Amino acid sequence: MQLRRDAKLELLKGVPLFAKCSKAELRRIAILADEVQLDENRTLIREGTRGREFFVVVDGVLRVTRDGRQVSVLSAGDFVGELALVTDVPRTATVTASTPVHLLVLTHRGFLDLLDQSPSIAVKVLQNLGERLHSDASARSGSP
Repeated sequence: MQLRRDAKLELLKGVPLFAKCSKAELRRIAILADEVQLDENRTLIREGTRGREFFVVVDGVLRVTRDGRQVSVLSAGDFVGELALVTDVPRTATVTASTPVHLLVLTHRGFLDLLDQSPSIAVKVLQNLGERLHSDASARSGSP
């Protein structure tokens, strides 16, 4: 089942990385987003490997494990792998389908091409990443 364009936009709008993007910018991102299906018990992301894709869950359930221990469960509207869009770092967890899963996927190369073509999106994505890093650092240190 393929998503309507508006449904893609709604899913992408819920991703903090794209929170500051306008509707027109979200449309440009949505054009890049392919839909994929993953069977139950299939591994989507393997901890320690290099990531080149970002995923948004359309339907289904994903299990997130770190060092073999479950740390999270993702379902419709959740996302994983956003850092892979802008950097080449190892994955921090393994993500496996608990059920059949329908996903949106954005690739690193396609996203970087979009950022080259649309500097306004690049600025907004960088602002969101900076805010997230600041928030994460503050939470770890206990300071504002």
